[in-house]
Amino acid sequence: MYHTSGRSVFGVTLYTLLEPLPLGFFFAAWLFDIIYLQTTVIMWTKSASWLIAFGLLLAILPRIVSLIYLFRGARPAEKAHFWISLLAIVVAVVNAFIHSRDAWAVVPMGVTLSTIVVALLLIANVQLALRERHAQGARP
Repeated sequence: MYHTSGRSVFGVTLYTLLEPLPLGFFFAAWLFDIIYLQTTVIMWTKSASWLIAFGLLLAILPRIVSLIYLFRGARPAEKAHFWISLLAIVVAVVNAFIHSRDAWAVVPMGVTLSTIVVALLLIANVQLALRERHAQGARP
């Protein structure tokens, strides 16, 4: 998504600025879920539910920009990144519903879903970075 040839500079800038934010929120929620498992202090699971909600809100704009570029002929690495990230967002929506339950009812499904969301987003970002690097002629 970083090559601007034939693409809106505003769209690329918006995507570049907002794309890493959801991963940070989901990663923090995952850590809070793990802390809740260790301490059973309700504050951690409630904070995780807020982080998931903010992560989902911030994931909307980069996905819209990415969807536009998907229909305009994105490269295979960008298509894979879009679909893996979209799958992670769907899992995060389910996770938000799980986190809306009573605190102890979040365990273990909430932690499992948080782990899956973080893993999917990391996989999406790593595969995109590796393919971008390979496309530029560098050795992976």
